[in-house]
Amino acid sequence: MQLTIQQARQLAVRVMSAVGHDEADAGLIADHLIDCELRGLSYGGLARAISIAERLARTGDRRRPIRIRHETPVSAQLDGGDHLGYIVAHRATAIAVEKAAAAGIAVVGANETWYTGMLSYYAEIAAARGLVSMIASNASPWVAPHGATEGRFGTNPICFGFPSDVEPVIWDVGTSAIIHAEVTLARRLGQQLPEDVAFDRDGQPTRDPASALAGAFAAWGGHKGSGLGIAVQLLGIMAGSPPIPPDLAGFGFVIVAMRPDLMGPAETFRNNVSAYADAVRTARPVAGGAPVRMPFDRSRQDRRQRLAEDSIDIPDPLFDQLTHIAGRRSAGAAS
Repeated sequence: MQLTIQQARQLAVRVMSAVGHDEADAGLIADHLIDCELRGLSYGGLARAISIAERLARTGDRRRPIRIRHETPVSAQLDGGDHLGYIVAHRATAIAVEKAAAAGIAVVGANETWYTGMLSYYAEIAAARGLVSMIASNASPWVAPHGATEGRFGTNPICFGFPSDVEPVIWDVGTSAIIHAEVTLARRLGQQLPEDVAFDRDGQPTRDPASALAGAFAAWGGHKGSGLGIAVQLLGIMAGSPPIPPDLAGFGFVIVAMRPDLMGPAETFRNNVSAYADAVRTARPVAGGAPVRMPFDRSRQDRRQRLAEDSIDIPDPLFDQLTHIAGRRSAGAAS
């Protein structure tokens, strides 16, 4: 099914409204999902809306108000109230940005949340305000440490964002060999996983998505990526998550935001970030290779292209599921 961007966003809003979100939150979630689609990360786009609906159907609505548990001029810790991470992390980012703008630096953590989405989404918000950011989010124990076959940490993304005088430099990477949303989407579409990215519940390598979801994913980058994933897990614990969060609950999120003028003129820093990005892009590529890119260049290019084309493709089975979920609200209203 091919949709315009507006049609895709409206569908996402209808689905999020059908599962209990108010108009503002439904729109915020939809914007995040559509940005995934625009950047070519379809597993985190409209397909994720189905996973959100499934989780809420399984657990029921356990939401309570998001509240600040502890606060100083340069920090805050939020109880996410079992709200979706897109909402909680957005709130945490807004607080971090305002505190950093005023004090120069801020550290904000949140817990009692789930499905945080793309950390780069929040890094773009900080960079638009001229702030450097470091963001991390832990999750349920879907990923096995290097040398193991049982999950002990989440897919645990970590992200850095740097403003420049042109486009921000943003690096956002998961610390697992495959992302949970990719495996879930492969299961929905009846596709096999790549080799060497997952184990079944008995610790044997598997390409079957259902077996991988019942087992564990491999860590990205061997012992180095495994160590980074463990570090992110510990940052999430600092934000208030339990050491091993339950399935799709109790995630921890941390954002550190900094004004670059803490260490020198902000304009000089932005100019230097741009100059360094140009130096990287003009590095000699390997023989026969494509031009060298900076992190986020592909995402930015894909987003611009899809915005110009005004088109988002979604597999028919997913579209059918989404329209079915969205229809629940209409049916309820009619009755």
